[in-house]
Amino acid sequence: MNYFHWITGALLTLIWLSRVVDTSFGVRSLTNISKPEWDRRPATPAGNPRVAIIVPARNEEASIEQALTRLLALDYANYEVIAIDDRSTDQTGQIMDNVARGCSDGRPRPSAREAGADSDSGTNPHPRLKIVHIHDLPPGWMGKAHAMWSAGRQTEADWLLFTDADVMFRPDCLRRAIAYAEAERADHVVLFPRTIMKRPGEKMMLAFFQLLFVFGHRPWKVADPKAKDHIGVGAFNLVRRKVYEAVGTYEALRFEVVDDMKFGKVIKNAGFRQRNVLGNDLLEIRWAMGARGVVRNLTKNFFAVMSFQWWRAIGFCVAATILNVIPFVGIIAAHGWERVPYAISLTCIFFLYAGMSIYSDVRPWYFLLHPIGTALFIYTMLRSMLFTLGRGGVEWRGTLYPLEELRKGLV
Repeated sequence: MNYFHWITGALLTLIWLSRVVDTSFGVRSLTNISKPEWDRRPATPAGNPRVAIIVPARNEEASIEQALTRLLALDYANYEVIAIDDRSTDQTGQIMDNVARGCSDGRPRPSAREAGADSDSGTNPHPRLKIVHIHDLPPGWMGKAHAMWSAGRQTEADWLLFTDADVMFRPDCLRRAIAYAEAERADHVVLFPRTIMKRPGEKMMLAFFQLLFVFGHRPWKVADPKAKDHIGVGAFNLVRRKVYEAVGTYEALRFEVVDDMKFGKVIKNAGFRQRNVLGNDLLEIRWAMGARGVVRNLTKNFFAVMSFQWWRAIGFCVAATILNVIPFVGIIAAHGWERVPYAISLTCIFFLYAGMSIYSDVRPWYFLLHPIGTALFIYTMLRSMLFTLGRGGVEWRGTLYPLEELRKGLV
């Protein structure tokens, strides 16, 4: 009898089986605001609070026009959109101004910039849309955090909704989210977007990413004030203004790479009511194109998730290998009944993929590619670590943020 296989297989079985049980019950407890009961319209003006939707954009010319057009077509009565052109070097700023003027013919916009000014907002004919152009990034700030903070100063709305320039809203998305937030008396609401996945490589990697997310953060535990689990998603962070100010605004995250998750962390740690919901196609995003796109996007912030500590990054790689690869290797290397615990582990992983297929375009058979997805994520972690250490910081969208300052800015 090979005790190594029995002990290893049993430990893996306990880990994966507990995750399947927790996830299967937990996901069912999450509210889906795309259901008919949340198709509500406020009966009084008090149920129709003012919302400011904040959209930071740097070199997003491919998606910004469609994103803003979708936002301006929301069926919620009391909102405004504040779009921030964060030092773009492409046509993003021009496209924003064209949308504000109600045109998209590509004609050059008249400049409203003052010599030496850090930003300008100009006069926008569209009643709901305000454009702010940022020309310079102050020291001690990440570009996105500074854009968010700058936008927050442009409004006195009751709620702030932070989103991204490549996120597409369905017209009833905001109305349903506000109805839920007010009914639940929530302070911070996260709506999970539907990730559009078209290529096998991105499906494989994003499937693994979702499983990784379930291990690190239990969304169904976020509402429990006793649990440490917190949530934040860059596509949809809806927060009450008084809560936003109470946690120090985005200035508290001024040099934080993983700003969306850390935004949720500071809110949860401050004791406010945090909720996250499902929404089917209320919110959609094409996050990456192909496996290479996923690797490229994660290279910026994967090492930051490990707090820029090399030993934690190496530990992640070792743990990922044991949890995700050993079950596949073990069922081949073991003999007879020794294969049973490995088989149970693999069955659990398959069930997680089957459950994932209910909410995404990832089919259950992608379970067979799980070891490859694991290997690519380990490669991405090592790539992120080596790039960050080698460059002495994180380079993103043409700006290098020094590692020393990034470590000081960690939340």
